[in-house]
Amino acid sequence: MGEYHAIVRWDRGGAVFTDNRYSRGHVWQFDGGVEVPASASPHVVPLPLSQANAVDPEEAFVAALSSCHMLWFLHLAAKRGFVVDSYVDEAVGVMARSPEGKLAMTQVTLRPVVKFAGERLPSREEIDALHYQAHAECFIASSVKTEVRCEAR
Repeated sequence: MGEYHAIVRWDRGGAVFTDNRYSRGHVWQFDGGVEVPASASPHVVPLPLSQANAVDPEEAFVAALSSCHMLWFLHLAAKRGFVVDSYVDEAVGVMARSPEGKLAMTQVTLRPVVKFAGERLPSREEIDALHYQAHAECFIASSVKTEVRCEAR
């Protein structure tokens, strides 16, 4: 259905490198020219070799899952005639050992809070069905083996 591109740029910046004390800071560039500061997680590589004010791959993984779910939820709600006023998800990813013994993002829990407007408000069952279908349609969730949960609030 299409190709998606990202450019990841890193530069040694004069560091020795072979002493393993180089910066893990780098830049992600996306279509349209958007640039995002990125780094290894400070949980993985201690400061100052990592950058706490940058996005790390683990955070991006959680955000991609949350964003994909939200976009499908909004689409499905609009198709059913429900007006969504706001959607906030404080998603959480857990890094742990996989059954194979490797460190992996083993679980992502989505915790969306959705506010609706208008005269036709969905029931709890309809909201749950929208989240269920959004999860089933989410390209990113379908692309990973991590358990992805949705605990709508």
